[in-house]
Amino acid sequence: MSSSPESDIMEEYVETVKERKVEEKLKDVNLDKWLPITSSRTAKWYYSAFHNVTAMVGAGVLGLPFAMSQLGWGPGVVVIVSSFGITLYTLWQMVEMHEMVPGKRFDRYHELGQHAFGDKLGLWIIVPQQLIVDVSTDIVYMVTGGQSLKKFHDLVCNGHCKDIRLTYFIMIFGSVHFLLAQMPNFNSISGVSAAAAVMSICYSMVAFFASVLKGHPVGAAAVDYGLRATSTAGQVFGVLNALGAVAFAFAGHNVVLEIQATIPSTPEQPSKKPMWRGVVVAYTIVALCYFTVAFGGYYAFGSSVNPNVLITLDKPRWLIAAANLMVVVHVIGSYQVYAMPVYDMMETVLVKKLKFAPGLPLRITARSAYVALTMFVGMTFPFFDGLLGFFGGFAFAPTTYFIPCIIWLMLRKPARYSATWFINWVFIVIGVLLTLLTPIGGLRQIILDAKTFKFYS
Repeated sequence: MSSSPESDIMEEYVETVKERKVEEKLKDVNLDKWLPITSSRTAKWYYSAFHNVTAMVGAGVLGLPFAMSQLGWGPGVVVIVSSFGITLYTLWQMVEMHEMVPGKRFDRYHELGQHAFGDKLGLWIIVPQQLIVDVSTDIVYMVTGGQSLKKFHDLVCNGHCKDIRLTYFIMIFGSVHFLLAQMPNFNSISGVSAAAAVMSICYSMVAFFASVLKGHPVGAAAVDYGLRATSTAGQVFGVLNALGAVAFAFAGHNVVLEIQATIPSTPEQPSKKPMWRGVVVAYTIVALCYFTVAFGGYYAFGSSVNPNVLITLDKPRWLIAAANLMVVVHVIGSYQVYAMPVYDMMETVLVKKLKFAPGLPLRITARSAYVALTMFVGMTFPFFDGLLGFFGGFAFAPTTYFIPCIIWLMLRKPARYSATWFINWVFIVIGVLLTLLTPIGGLRQIILDAKTFKFYS
């Protein structure tokens, strides 16, 4: 029995659709081999360790003594130790969920969000948050790098050199990234990240020992451990700003799935095993750096500590100058770790949506534009302490403190009123409160700084 013309046309149409779908899948596979997150899956467990150290120990750790000065000893210790515990738990959740579907890897934060919330809603929930986190971190690192370069210059010159604007130092720091931004993927920046991780430990220890040795010199006035602000309103806003700064310090979750994506995985050896091993090492280093700098810096200077504790220190001159140079090296690596997911998003959109051809010209143009944007914003608004508090609460708290808990409850479905169920809900409540309240303190600090600030000074 011969087929009708209509059925022949229908069969041809179905075959054409199938061929197009196959072509689209092949294009996606080829694109994955080019995009920075998925192009190399050869990382070892220690890559995870130093990428996570580089992502977490940065500008945030230098602001912890300042946060302590706004909270006081008791609340300050509770907030920092609690944040350490909460974020370690939510980081473990993300590592576990990376391959929770057999045969599939959630290589990007938004892919996990899409699996939990749906394709469209997942993108709208995760992508704006992650972009705000990654871009704002890079802006803060532009400011931190410029400030540390200026401090190094001032200490080495010891008043004998002409004063140079902070703007120029931010430009010098930013110029390095026009070159480093062209590194193709996470594994290609492993050397930079390893150097950054080592530097973070070194300058944290310098900040700690220099602070403790500086603290309570013989014959000096007693250190004031009262709250930094004197008015009730100032104290309330200071607490909110401090909570945001602490949230900013624990922000490595925004790149953790992307880091895990670089580790090879098989059914016998899933990526979560080496990834978690690296995370444990990283968090051990984080504890060493955070607790020593936060408590040692506050012990030494009390309520008079600066937003960046290394700026407070002046002696021994050569050691503090070296520490500021270490900070520069570290935030160079940190900038690139946080920028890599942004590069991945930009290049995906440019190729898939705008139909640009993947290649070196596209990479150079897109990434250079991103570096230029973050450098310009950092030069224009270098409010270090206010930026930490504002961005820490507004964007870092959701992606770090409670979105992993929400996804865990949706996908793992622990028994209602079980210990796991209660823990996740408690952390969700804490995270939501941080998100709602802490940007207020950071915004107020930015307004206060802006009163005496001159653009590009």
